[in-house]
Amino acid sequence: MPKINGNEIKPGFILEHDGGLWAAVKVNHVKPGKGGAFAQVELKNLRDGRKLNERFRSEDKVERTELENKDQQFLYESDGRLIFMDAESFEQVEIDAELLGERRPFLQDGMVATVNYFGDEPLNVTLPAKVRCRVVETEPVVKGQTAANSYKPAILDNGMRIMVPPFIGPDEEILVHTEFMEYSERV
Repeated sequence: MPKINGNEIKPGFILEHDGGLWAAVKVNHVKPGKGGAFAQVELKNLRDGRKLNERFRSEDKVERTELENKDQQFLYESDGRLIFMDAESFEQVEIDAELLGERRPFLQDGMVATVNYFGDEPLNVTLPAKVRCRVVETEPVVKGQTAANSYKPAILDNGMRIMVPPFIGPDEEILVHTEFMEYSERV
């Protein structure tokens, strides 16, 4: 595995550090008046979700790891485990539903998501950037409430509550950003 210097770490890099696999979430390069430069790195453990703040000097060597990304189809959920299938080999893999956290309701039957692997171990699931949802319930527009930034609460067909523009009504199809869990556009 390639070793890199501490000052080469960038957000999104996967590092083998302290006996675990960590994703660099935030990286801040610091050049103090005295002493050598260093990178202040916020790391997230890919196996258990723990966070860690670590300081890497430019002369420190860290192992950078590449994860393999495979597009896989979501089949169903059973006992807190998500079952995905590889479209080419038809092999099935189980992933802990907690990996998706609060984005879990956006995973729909038959949806193709990207599963990140370290060797044969599935570590993470990335949903498509936007997901189609139907508005089940929302408040009617109040006459005169036309301000561009006056959003109103809505409940989606997956049970999620998000804010939508005033012109969106019940039974409308919308696209929702899965990363930010917010309204994107009308379908």
